[in-house]
Amino acid sequence: MTVNDIYRDAESRMKKSLEHLHHELTRIRTGRASPALLDVVKVQYYGSPMPLNQVSTVSAPEARMLVVQPWDKGMIGEIEKAILTSDLGLNPTNDGNVVRVPIPELSEERRQDLLKVIRKLCEETRVAMRNVRRDANEHVKAVEKNHEISEDESHKTLDKIQKMTDEYVKKVDELFHAKENEILKG
Repeated sequence: MTVNDIYRDAESRMKKSLEHLHHELTRIRTGRASPALLDVVKVQYYGSPMPLNQVSTVSAPEARMLVVQPWDKGMIGEIEKAILTSDLGLNPTNDGNVVRVPIPELSEERRQDLLKVIRKLCEETRVAMRNVRRDANEHVKAVEKNHEISEDESHKTLDKIQKMTDEYVKKVDELFHAKENEILKG
């Protein structure tokens, strides 16, 4: 394994960690309607659980309202029940054609709870990135120990890996601050 392979592998793993964090943050309710909020909801569709977005269209026509348009009108009751029994704390209503999901205002206590969850997710991502850095550094040192690269090249690569780690950790911090502002202002 060359140092370029080690670097690319580390970068790929850090990028995946960042994407995972971004995906997790989009699922956290901020008081604004986002179709991604219902991604976790599973609906019983002819005996098997299906993600809500595979049996319906979810849209956000207003800032505090989601509308779920089922492809099969017979699924309205199941969709309403699935949203109600999810741990999202939402109260859907249906008019026979669509399911409307009002997004309530967040209380100050709920905002603080969400911030704790976000901090925890971001810290877990930072730890994952530091673990990727550690693994990459160990690989570089092993390659150097086997005399496949020089000591100078090893130090340059370790510096490059550290700079990349710093950049990705900065991106995590930016995601955290953006989501924090969204929750506090929501």
